[in-house]
Amino acid sequence: MALRSLHDLSAPAKLNLFLHVVGRRDDGYHLLQSPFQLIDWADTLHIERRDDGRLQRHDLGPALPADDLCLRAARLLQNESGCTLGADISIDKQVPWGAGMGGGSSDAATTLLALNRLWGLHWPRARLLALGARLGADVPFFIGGHNAFVEGIGEQLTPARLLRQWFAVVKPAAAIATAEIFSHPLLQRGTKSVIVTGSLAEDPELKQFCTGYGRNDLQAAAEGRCPEVAQAARWLEARFGNSRMTGSGSAVFARAGTGEQPVATCPAAELPPGWVGRLCRSLDAHPLAEWAAG
Repeated sequence: MALRSLHDLSAPAKLNLFLHVVGRRDDGYHLLQSPFQLIDWADTLHIERRDDGRLQRHDLGPALPADDLCLRAARLLQNESGCTLGADISIDKQVPWGAGMGGGSSDAATTLLALNRLWGLHWPRARLLALGARLGADVPFFIGGHNAFVEGIGEQLTPARLLRQWFAVVKPAAAIATAEIFSHPLLQRGTKSVIVTGSLAEDPELKQFCTGYGRNDLQAAAEGRCPEVAQAARWLEARFGNSRMTGSGSAVFARAGTGEQPVATCPAAELPPGWVGRLCRSLDAHPLAEWAAG
């Protein structure tokens, strides 16, 4: 019997444990190296199949743009597969946008994984990855299903077994457009590449990626564009002794311990008005990691 609906689908956020800009392509795209860590701050999607071919989104939380990445992902899969079915996509949005946490990309990846099953397409992961790369640089990572060392413009994924740990994540009220950061004069370019030998999942040096190695080359530019990023970094430094911006900002995180309990709390009541924050656990894999073969 064909599936009619899929409910309570997780779309987890990610953190960039470091983010180095190691070059630039002739077409202007920047080349990056970054360990991507899945965390348990997530959106939730509910998707119902439609037989009339229409694609509709329903916002269960904050209103999203009229033609968001989920709808674009669904439309692209529909067009490429020739599928005549449609879907109602309901989103409970919890991951803040403009944060550098990949929330929109994760929603799109979950949409592709779910519709691949709901429409009975049975596409292998490699085919979904190629589709995801056409939607955005972070989408392939979430389709890949596992923490990874990400290179190129986001399309080169090496699975990585990252240290399980707590993170305190704070998102200031301001949001930052990625394009503004990559065109900012304070952007650092030309960081020396990390040389990875063999499988990164077995690399004995991998632990340093989780314990303060590297930096975020976009952070100076983000702080120049948005002083709240520097303010959030200081707020976390005072409580956890470390901080780093994720992605192109404006969210900032701190490592908060590797035990059963975090080393300190992240008191939301102490945050400035309009800021959001929480303690997050790392994830070893995407909750839908097994939904695509290959």
